[in-house]
Amino acid sequence: MTEQDPLDRLNDDDYPAYTMGRAAELLGTTPAFLRAIGEARLITPLRSEGGHRRFSRYQLRIAARARELVDQGTPVEAACRIVILEDQLEEAQRINEELRHAAARQHHHTADA
Repeated sequence: MTEQDPLDRLNDDDYPAYTMGRAAELLGTTPAFLRAIGEARLITPLRSEGGHRRFSRYQLRIAARARELVDQGTPVEAACRIVILEDQLEEAQRINEELRHAAARQHHHTADA
């Protein structure tokens, strides 16, 4: 039986941002870990009107990936850099795929003319 990701059970509309304590609880970590990855500039917490740190669901997913690496022995700063580079690579691959499809459509449209 696979364990369900606690973040999958939550609705973004119901929980647009989580307090530091709740975010740490969802990740199975401590607020100190969230502060450490913030200091490594992986995520920048949102701020509530009262100035309290809040974390979006997207930020928690990024933090969860960093936590996996840290749990495997990767230092926090290196884990944060790896996650940032993975995110940039995924974005570059998505853009490349979109451009390739657009070029193929343009080529198909030009060939039909």
